[in-house]
Amino acid sequence: MTEPHAAEEIRPFVVPCRRLDGRAPLRWLAAGWQDVRRAPALTAAYGVVIVLVSVAISALAWQLGRFALLAALLLGFVFAAPLIAVGLYSVSRALEEGRSPRLSDSFRLVRSIPGQAAVFALIQMVILFTWSRSGMMVSAFMSIESNDARSLIEFLAVGSAFGTIFAALTFSTAVFSLPMIADRDVDMVTAVVSSVNAVLRNKRVAMFWAFLIALITLLGFSTAFIGLGVLMPWLAYSA
Repeated sequence: MTEPHAAEEIRPFVVPCRRLDGRAPLRWLAAGWQDVRRAPALTAAYGVVIVLVSVAISALAWQLGRFALLAALLLGFVFAAPLIAVGLYSVSRALEEGRSPRLSDSFRLVRSIPGQAAVFALIQMVILFTWSRSGMMVSAFMSIESNDARSLIEFLAVGSAFGTIFAALTFSTAVFSLPMIADRDVDMVTAVVSSVNAVLRNKRVAMFWAFLIALITLLGFSTAFIGLGVLMPWLAYSA
């Protein structure tokens, strides 16, 4: 006979999710902006780190140019990104619980997830390398003939189709998994699968949220990275 407490220890492989209405992302952004205003010092501190890391990675990628070195840089960024994000999530979590957020709390949470961050980085790098390889295959099998608009359109259409698939996969695995790691005692694989499940159950909301993230990120890059110092913490708090 199974003991009662044994059943309670069994965790689901996919965390259940709710159905969201179309205005949910706007409420997330509004709540995230309130957190920016309530924790300006920590927001500024993380913002400076984000700007410096973004500029450094972009400068190195521009100078090195080689695929292997660029991949190494991407690996470092993909590993560092969840650590920075989780630190920001802890600020929002403290505010939600009515506590005063402290940098030491962020460091404590970040130190507890390096293994999970490594798993997340591995998952994202597999997607990125497969994405890159598919782009090479498209270039190899589809040639663009000079003065032939049709071949150019076909090449762009096929390349965009592959890019959309991998971009959607990257977004689906990351959008809810990192906030879940900061908020619950789950492993990264469960968080990633649960994130994909949540996106599939809320496709329109997820597409709207992805559009807003892309728009806000583009705005940050258009300000010579400076805007990222405010916009990225805002997105993290909203998440």
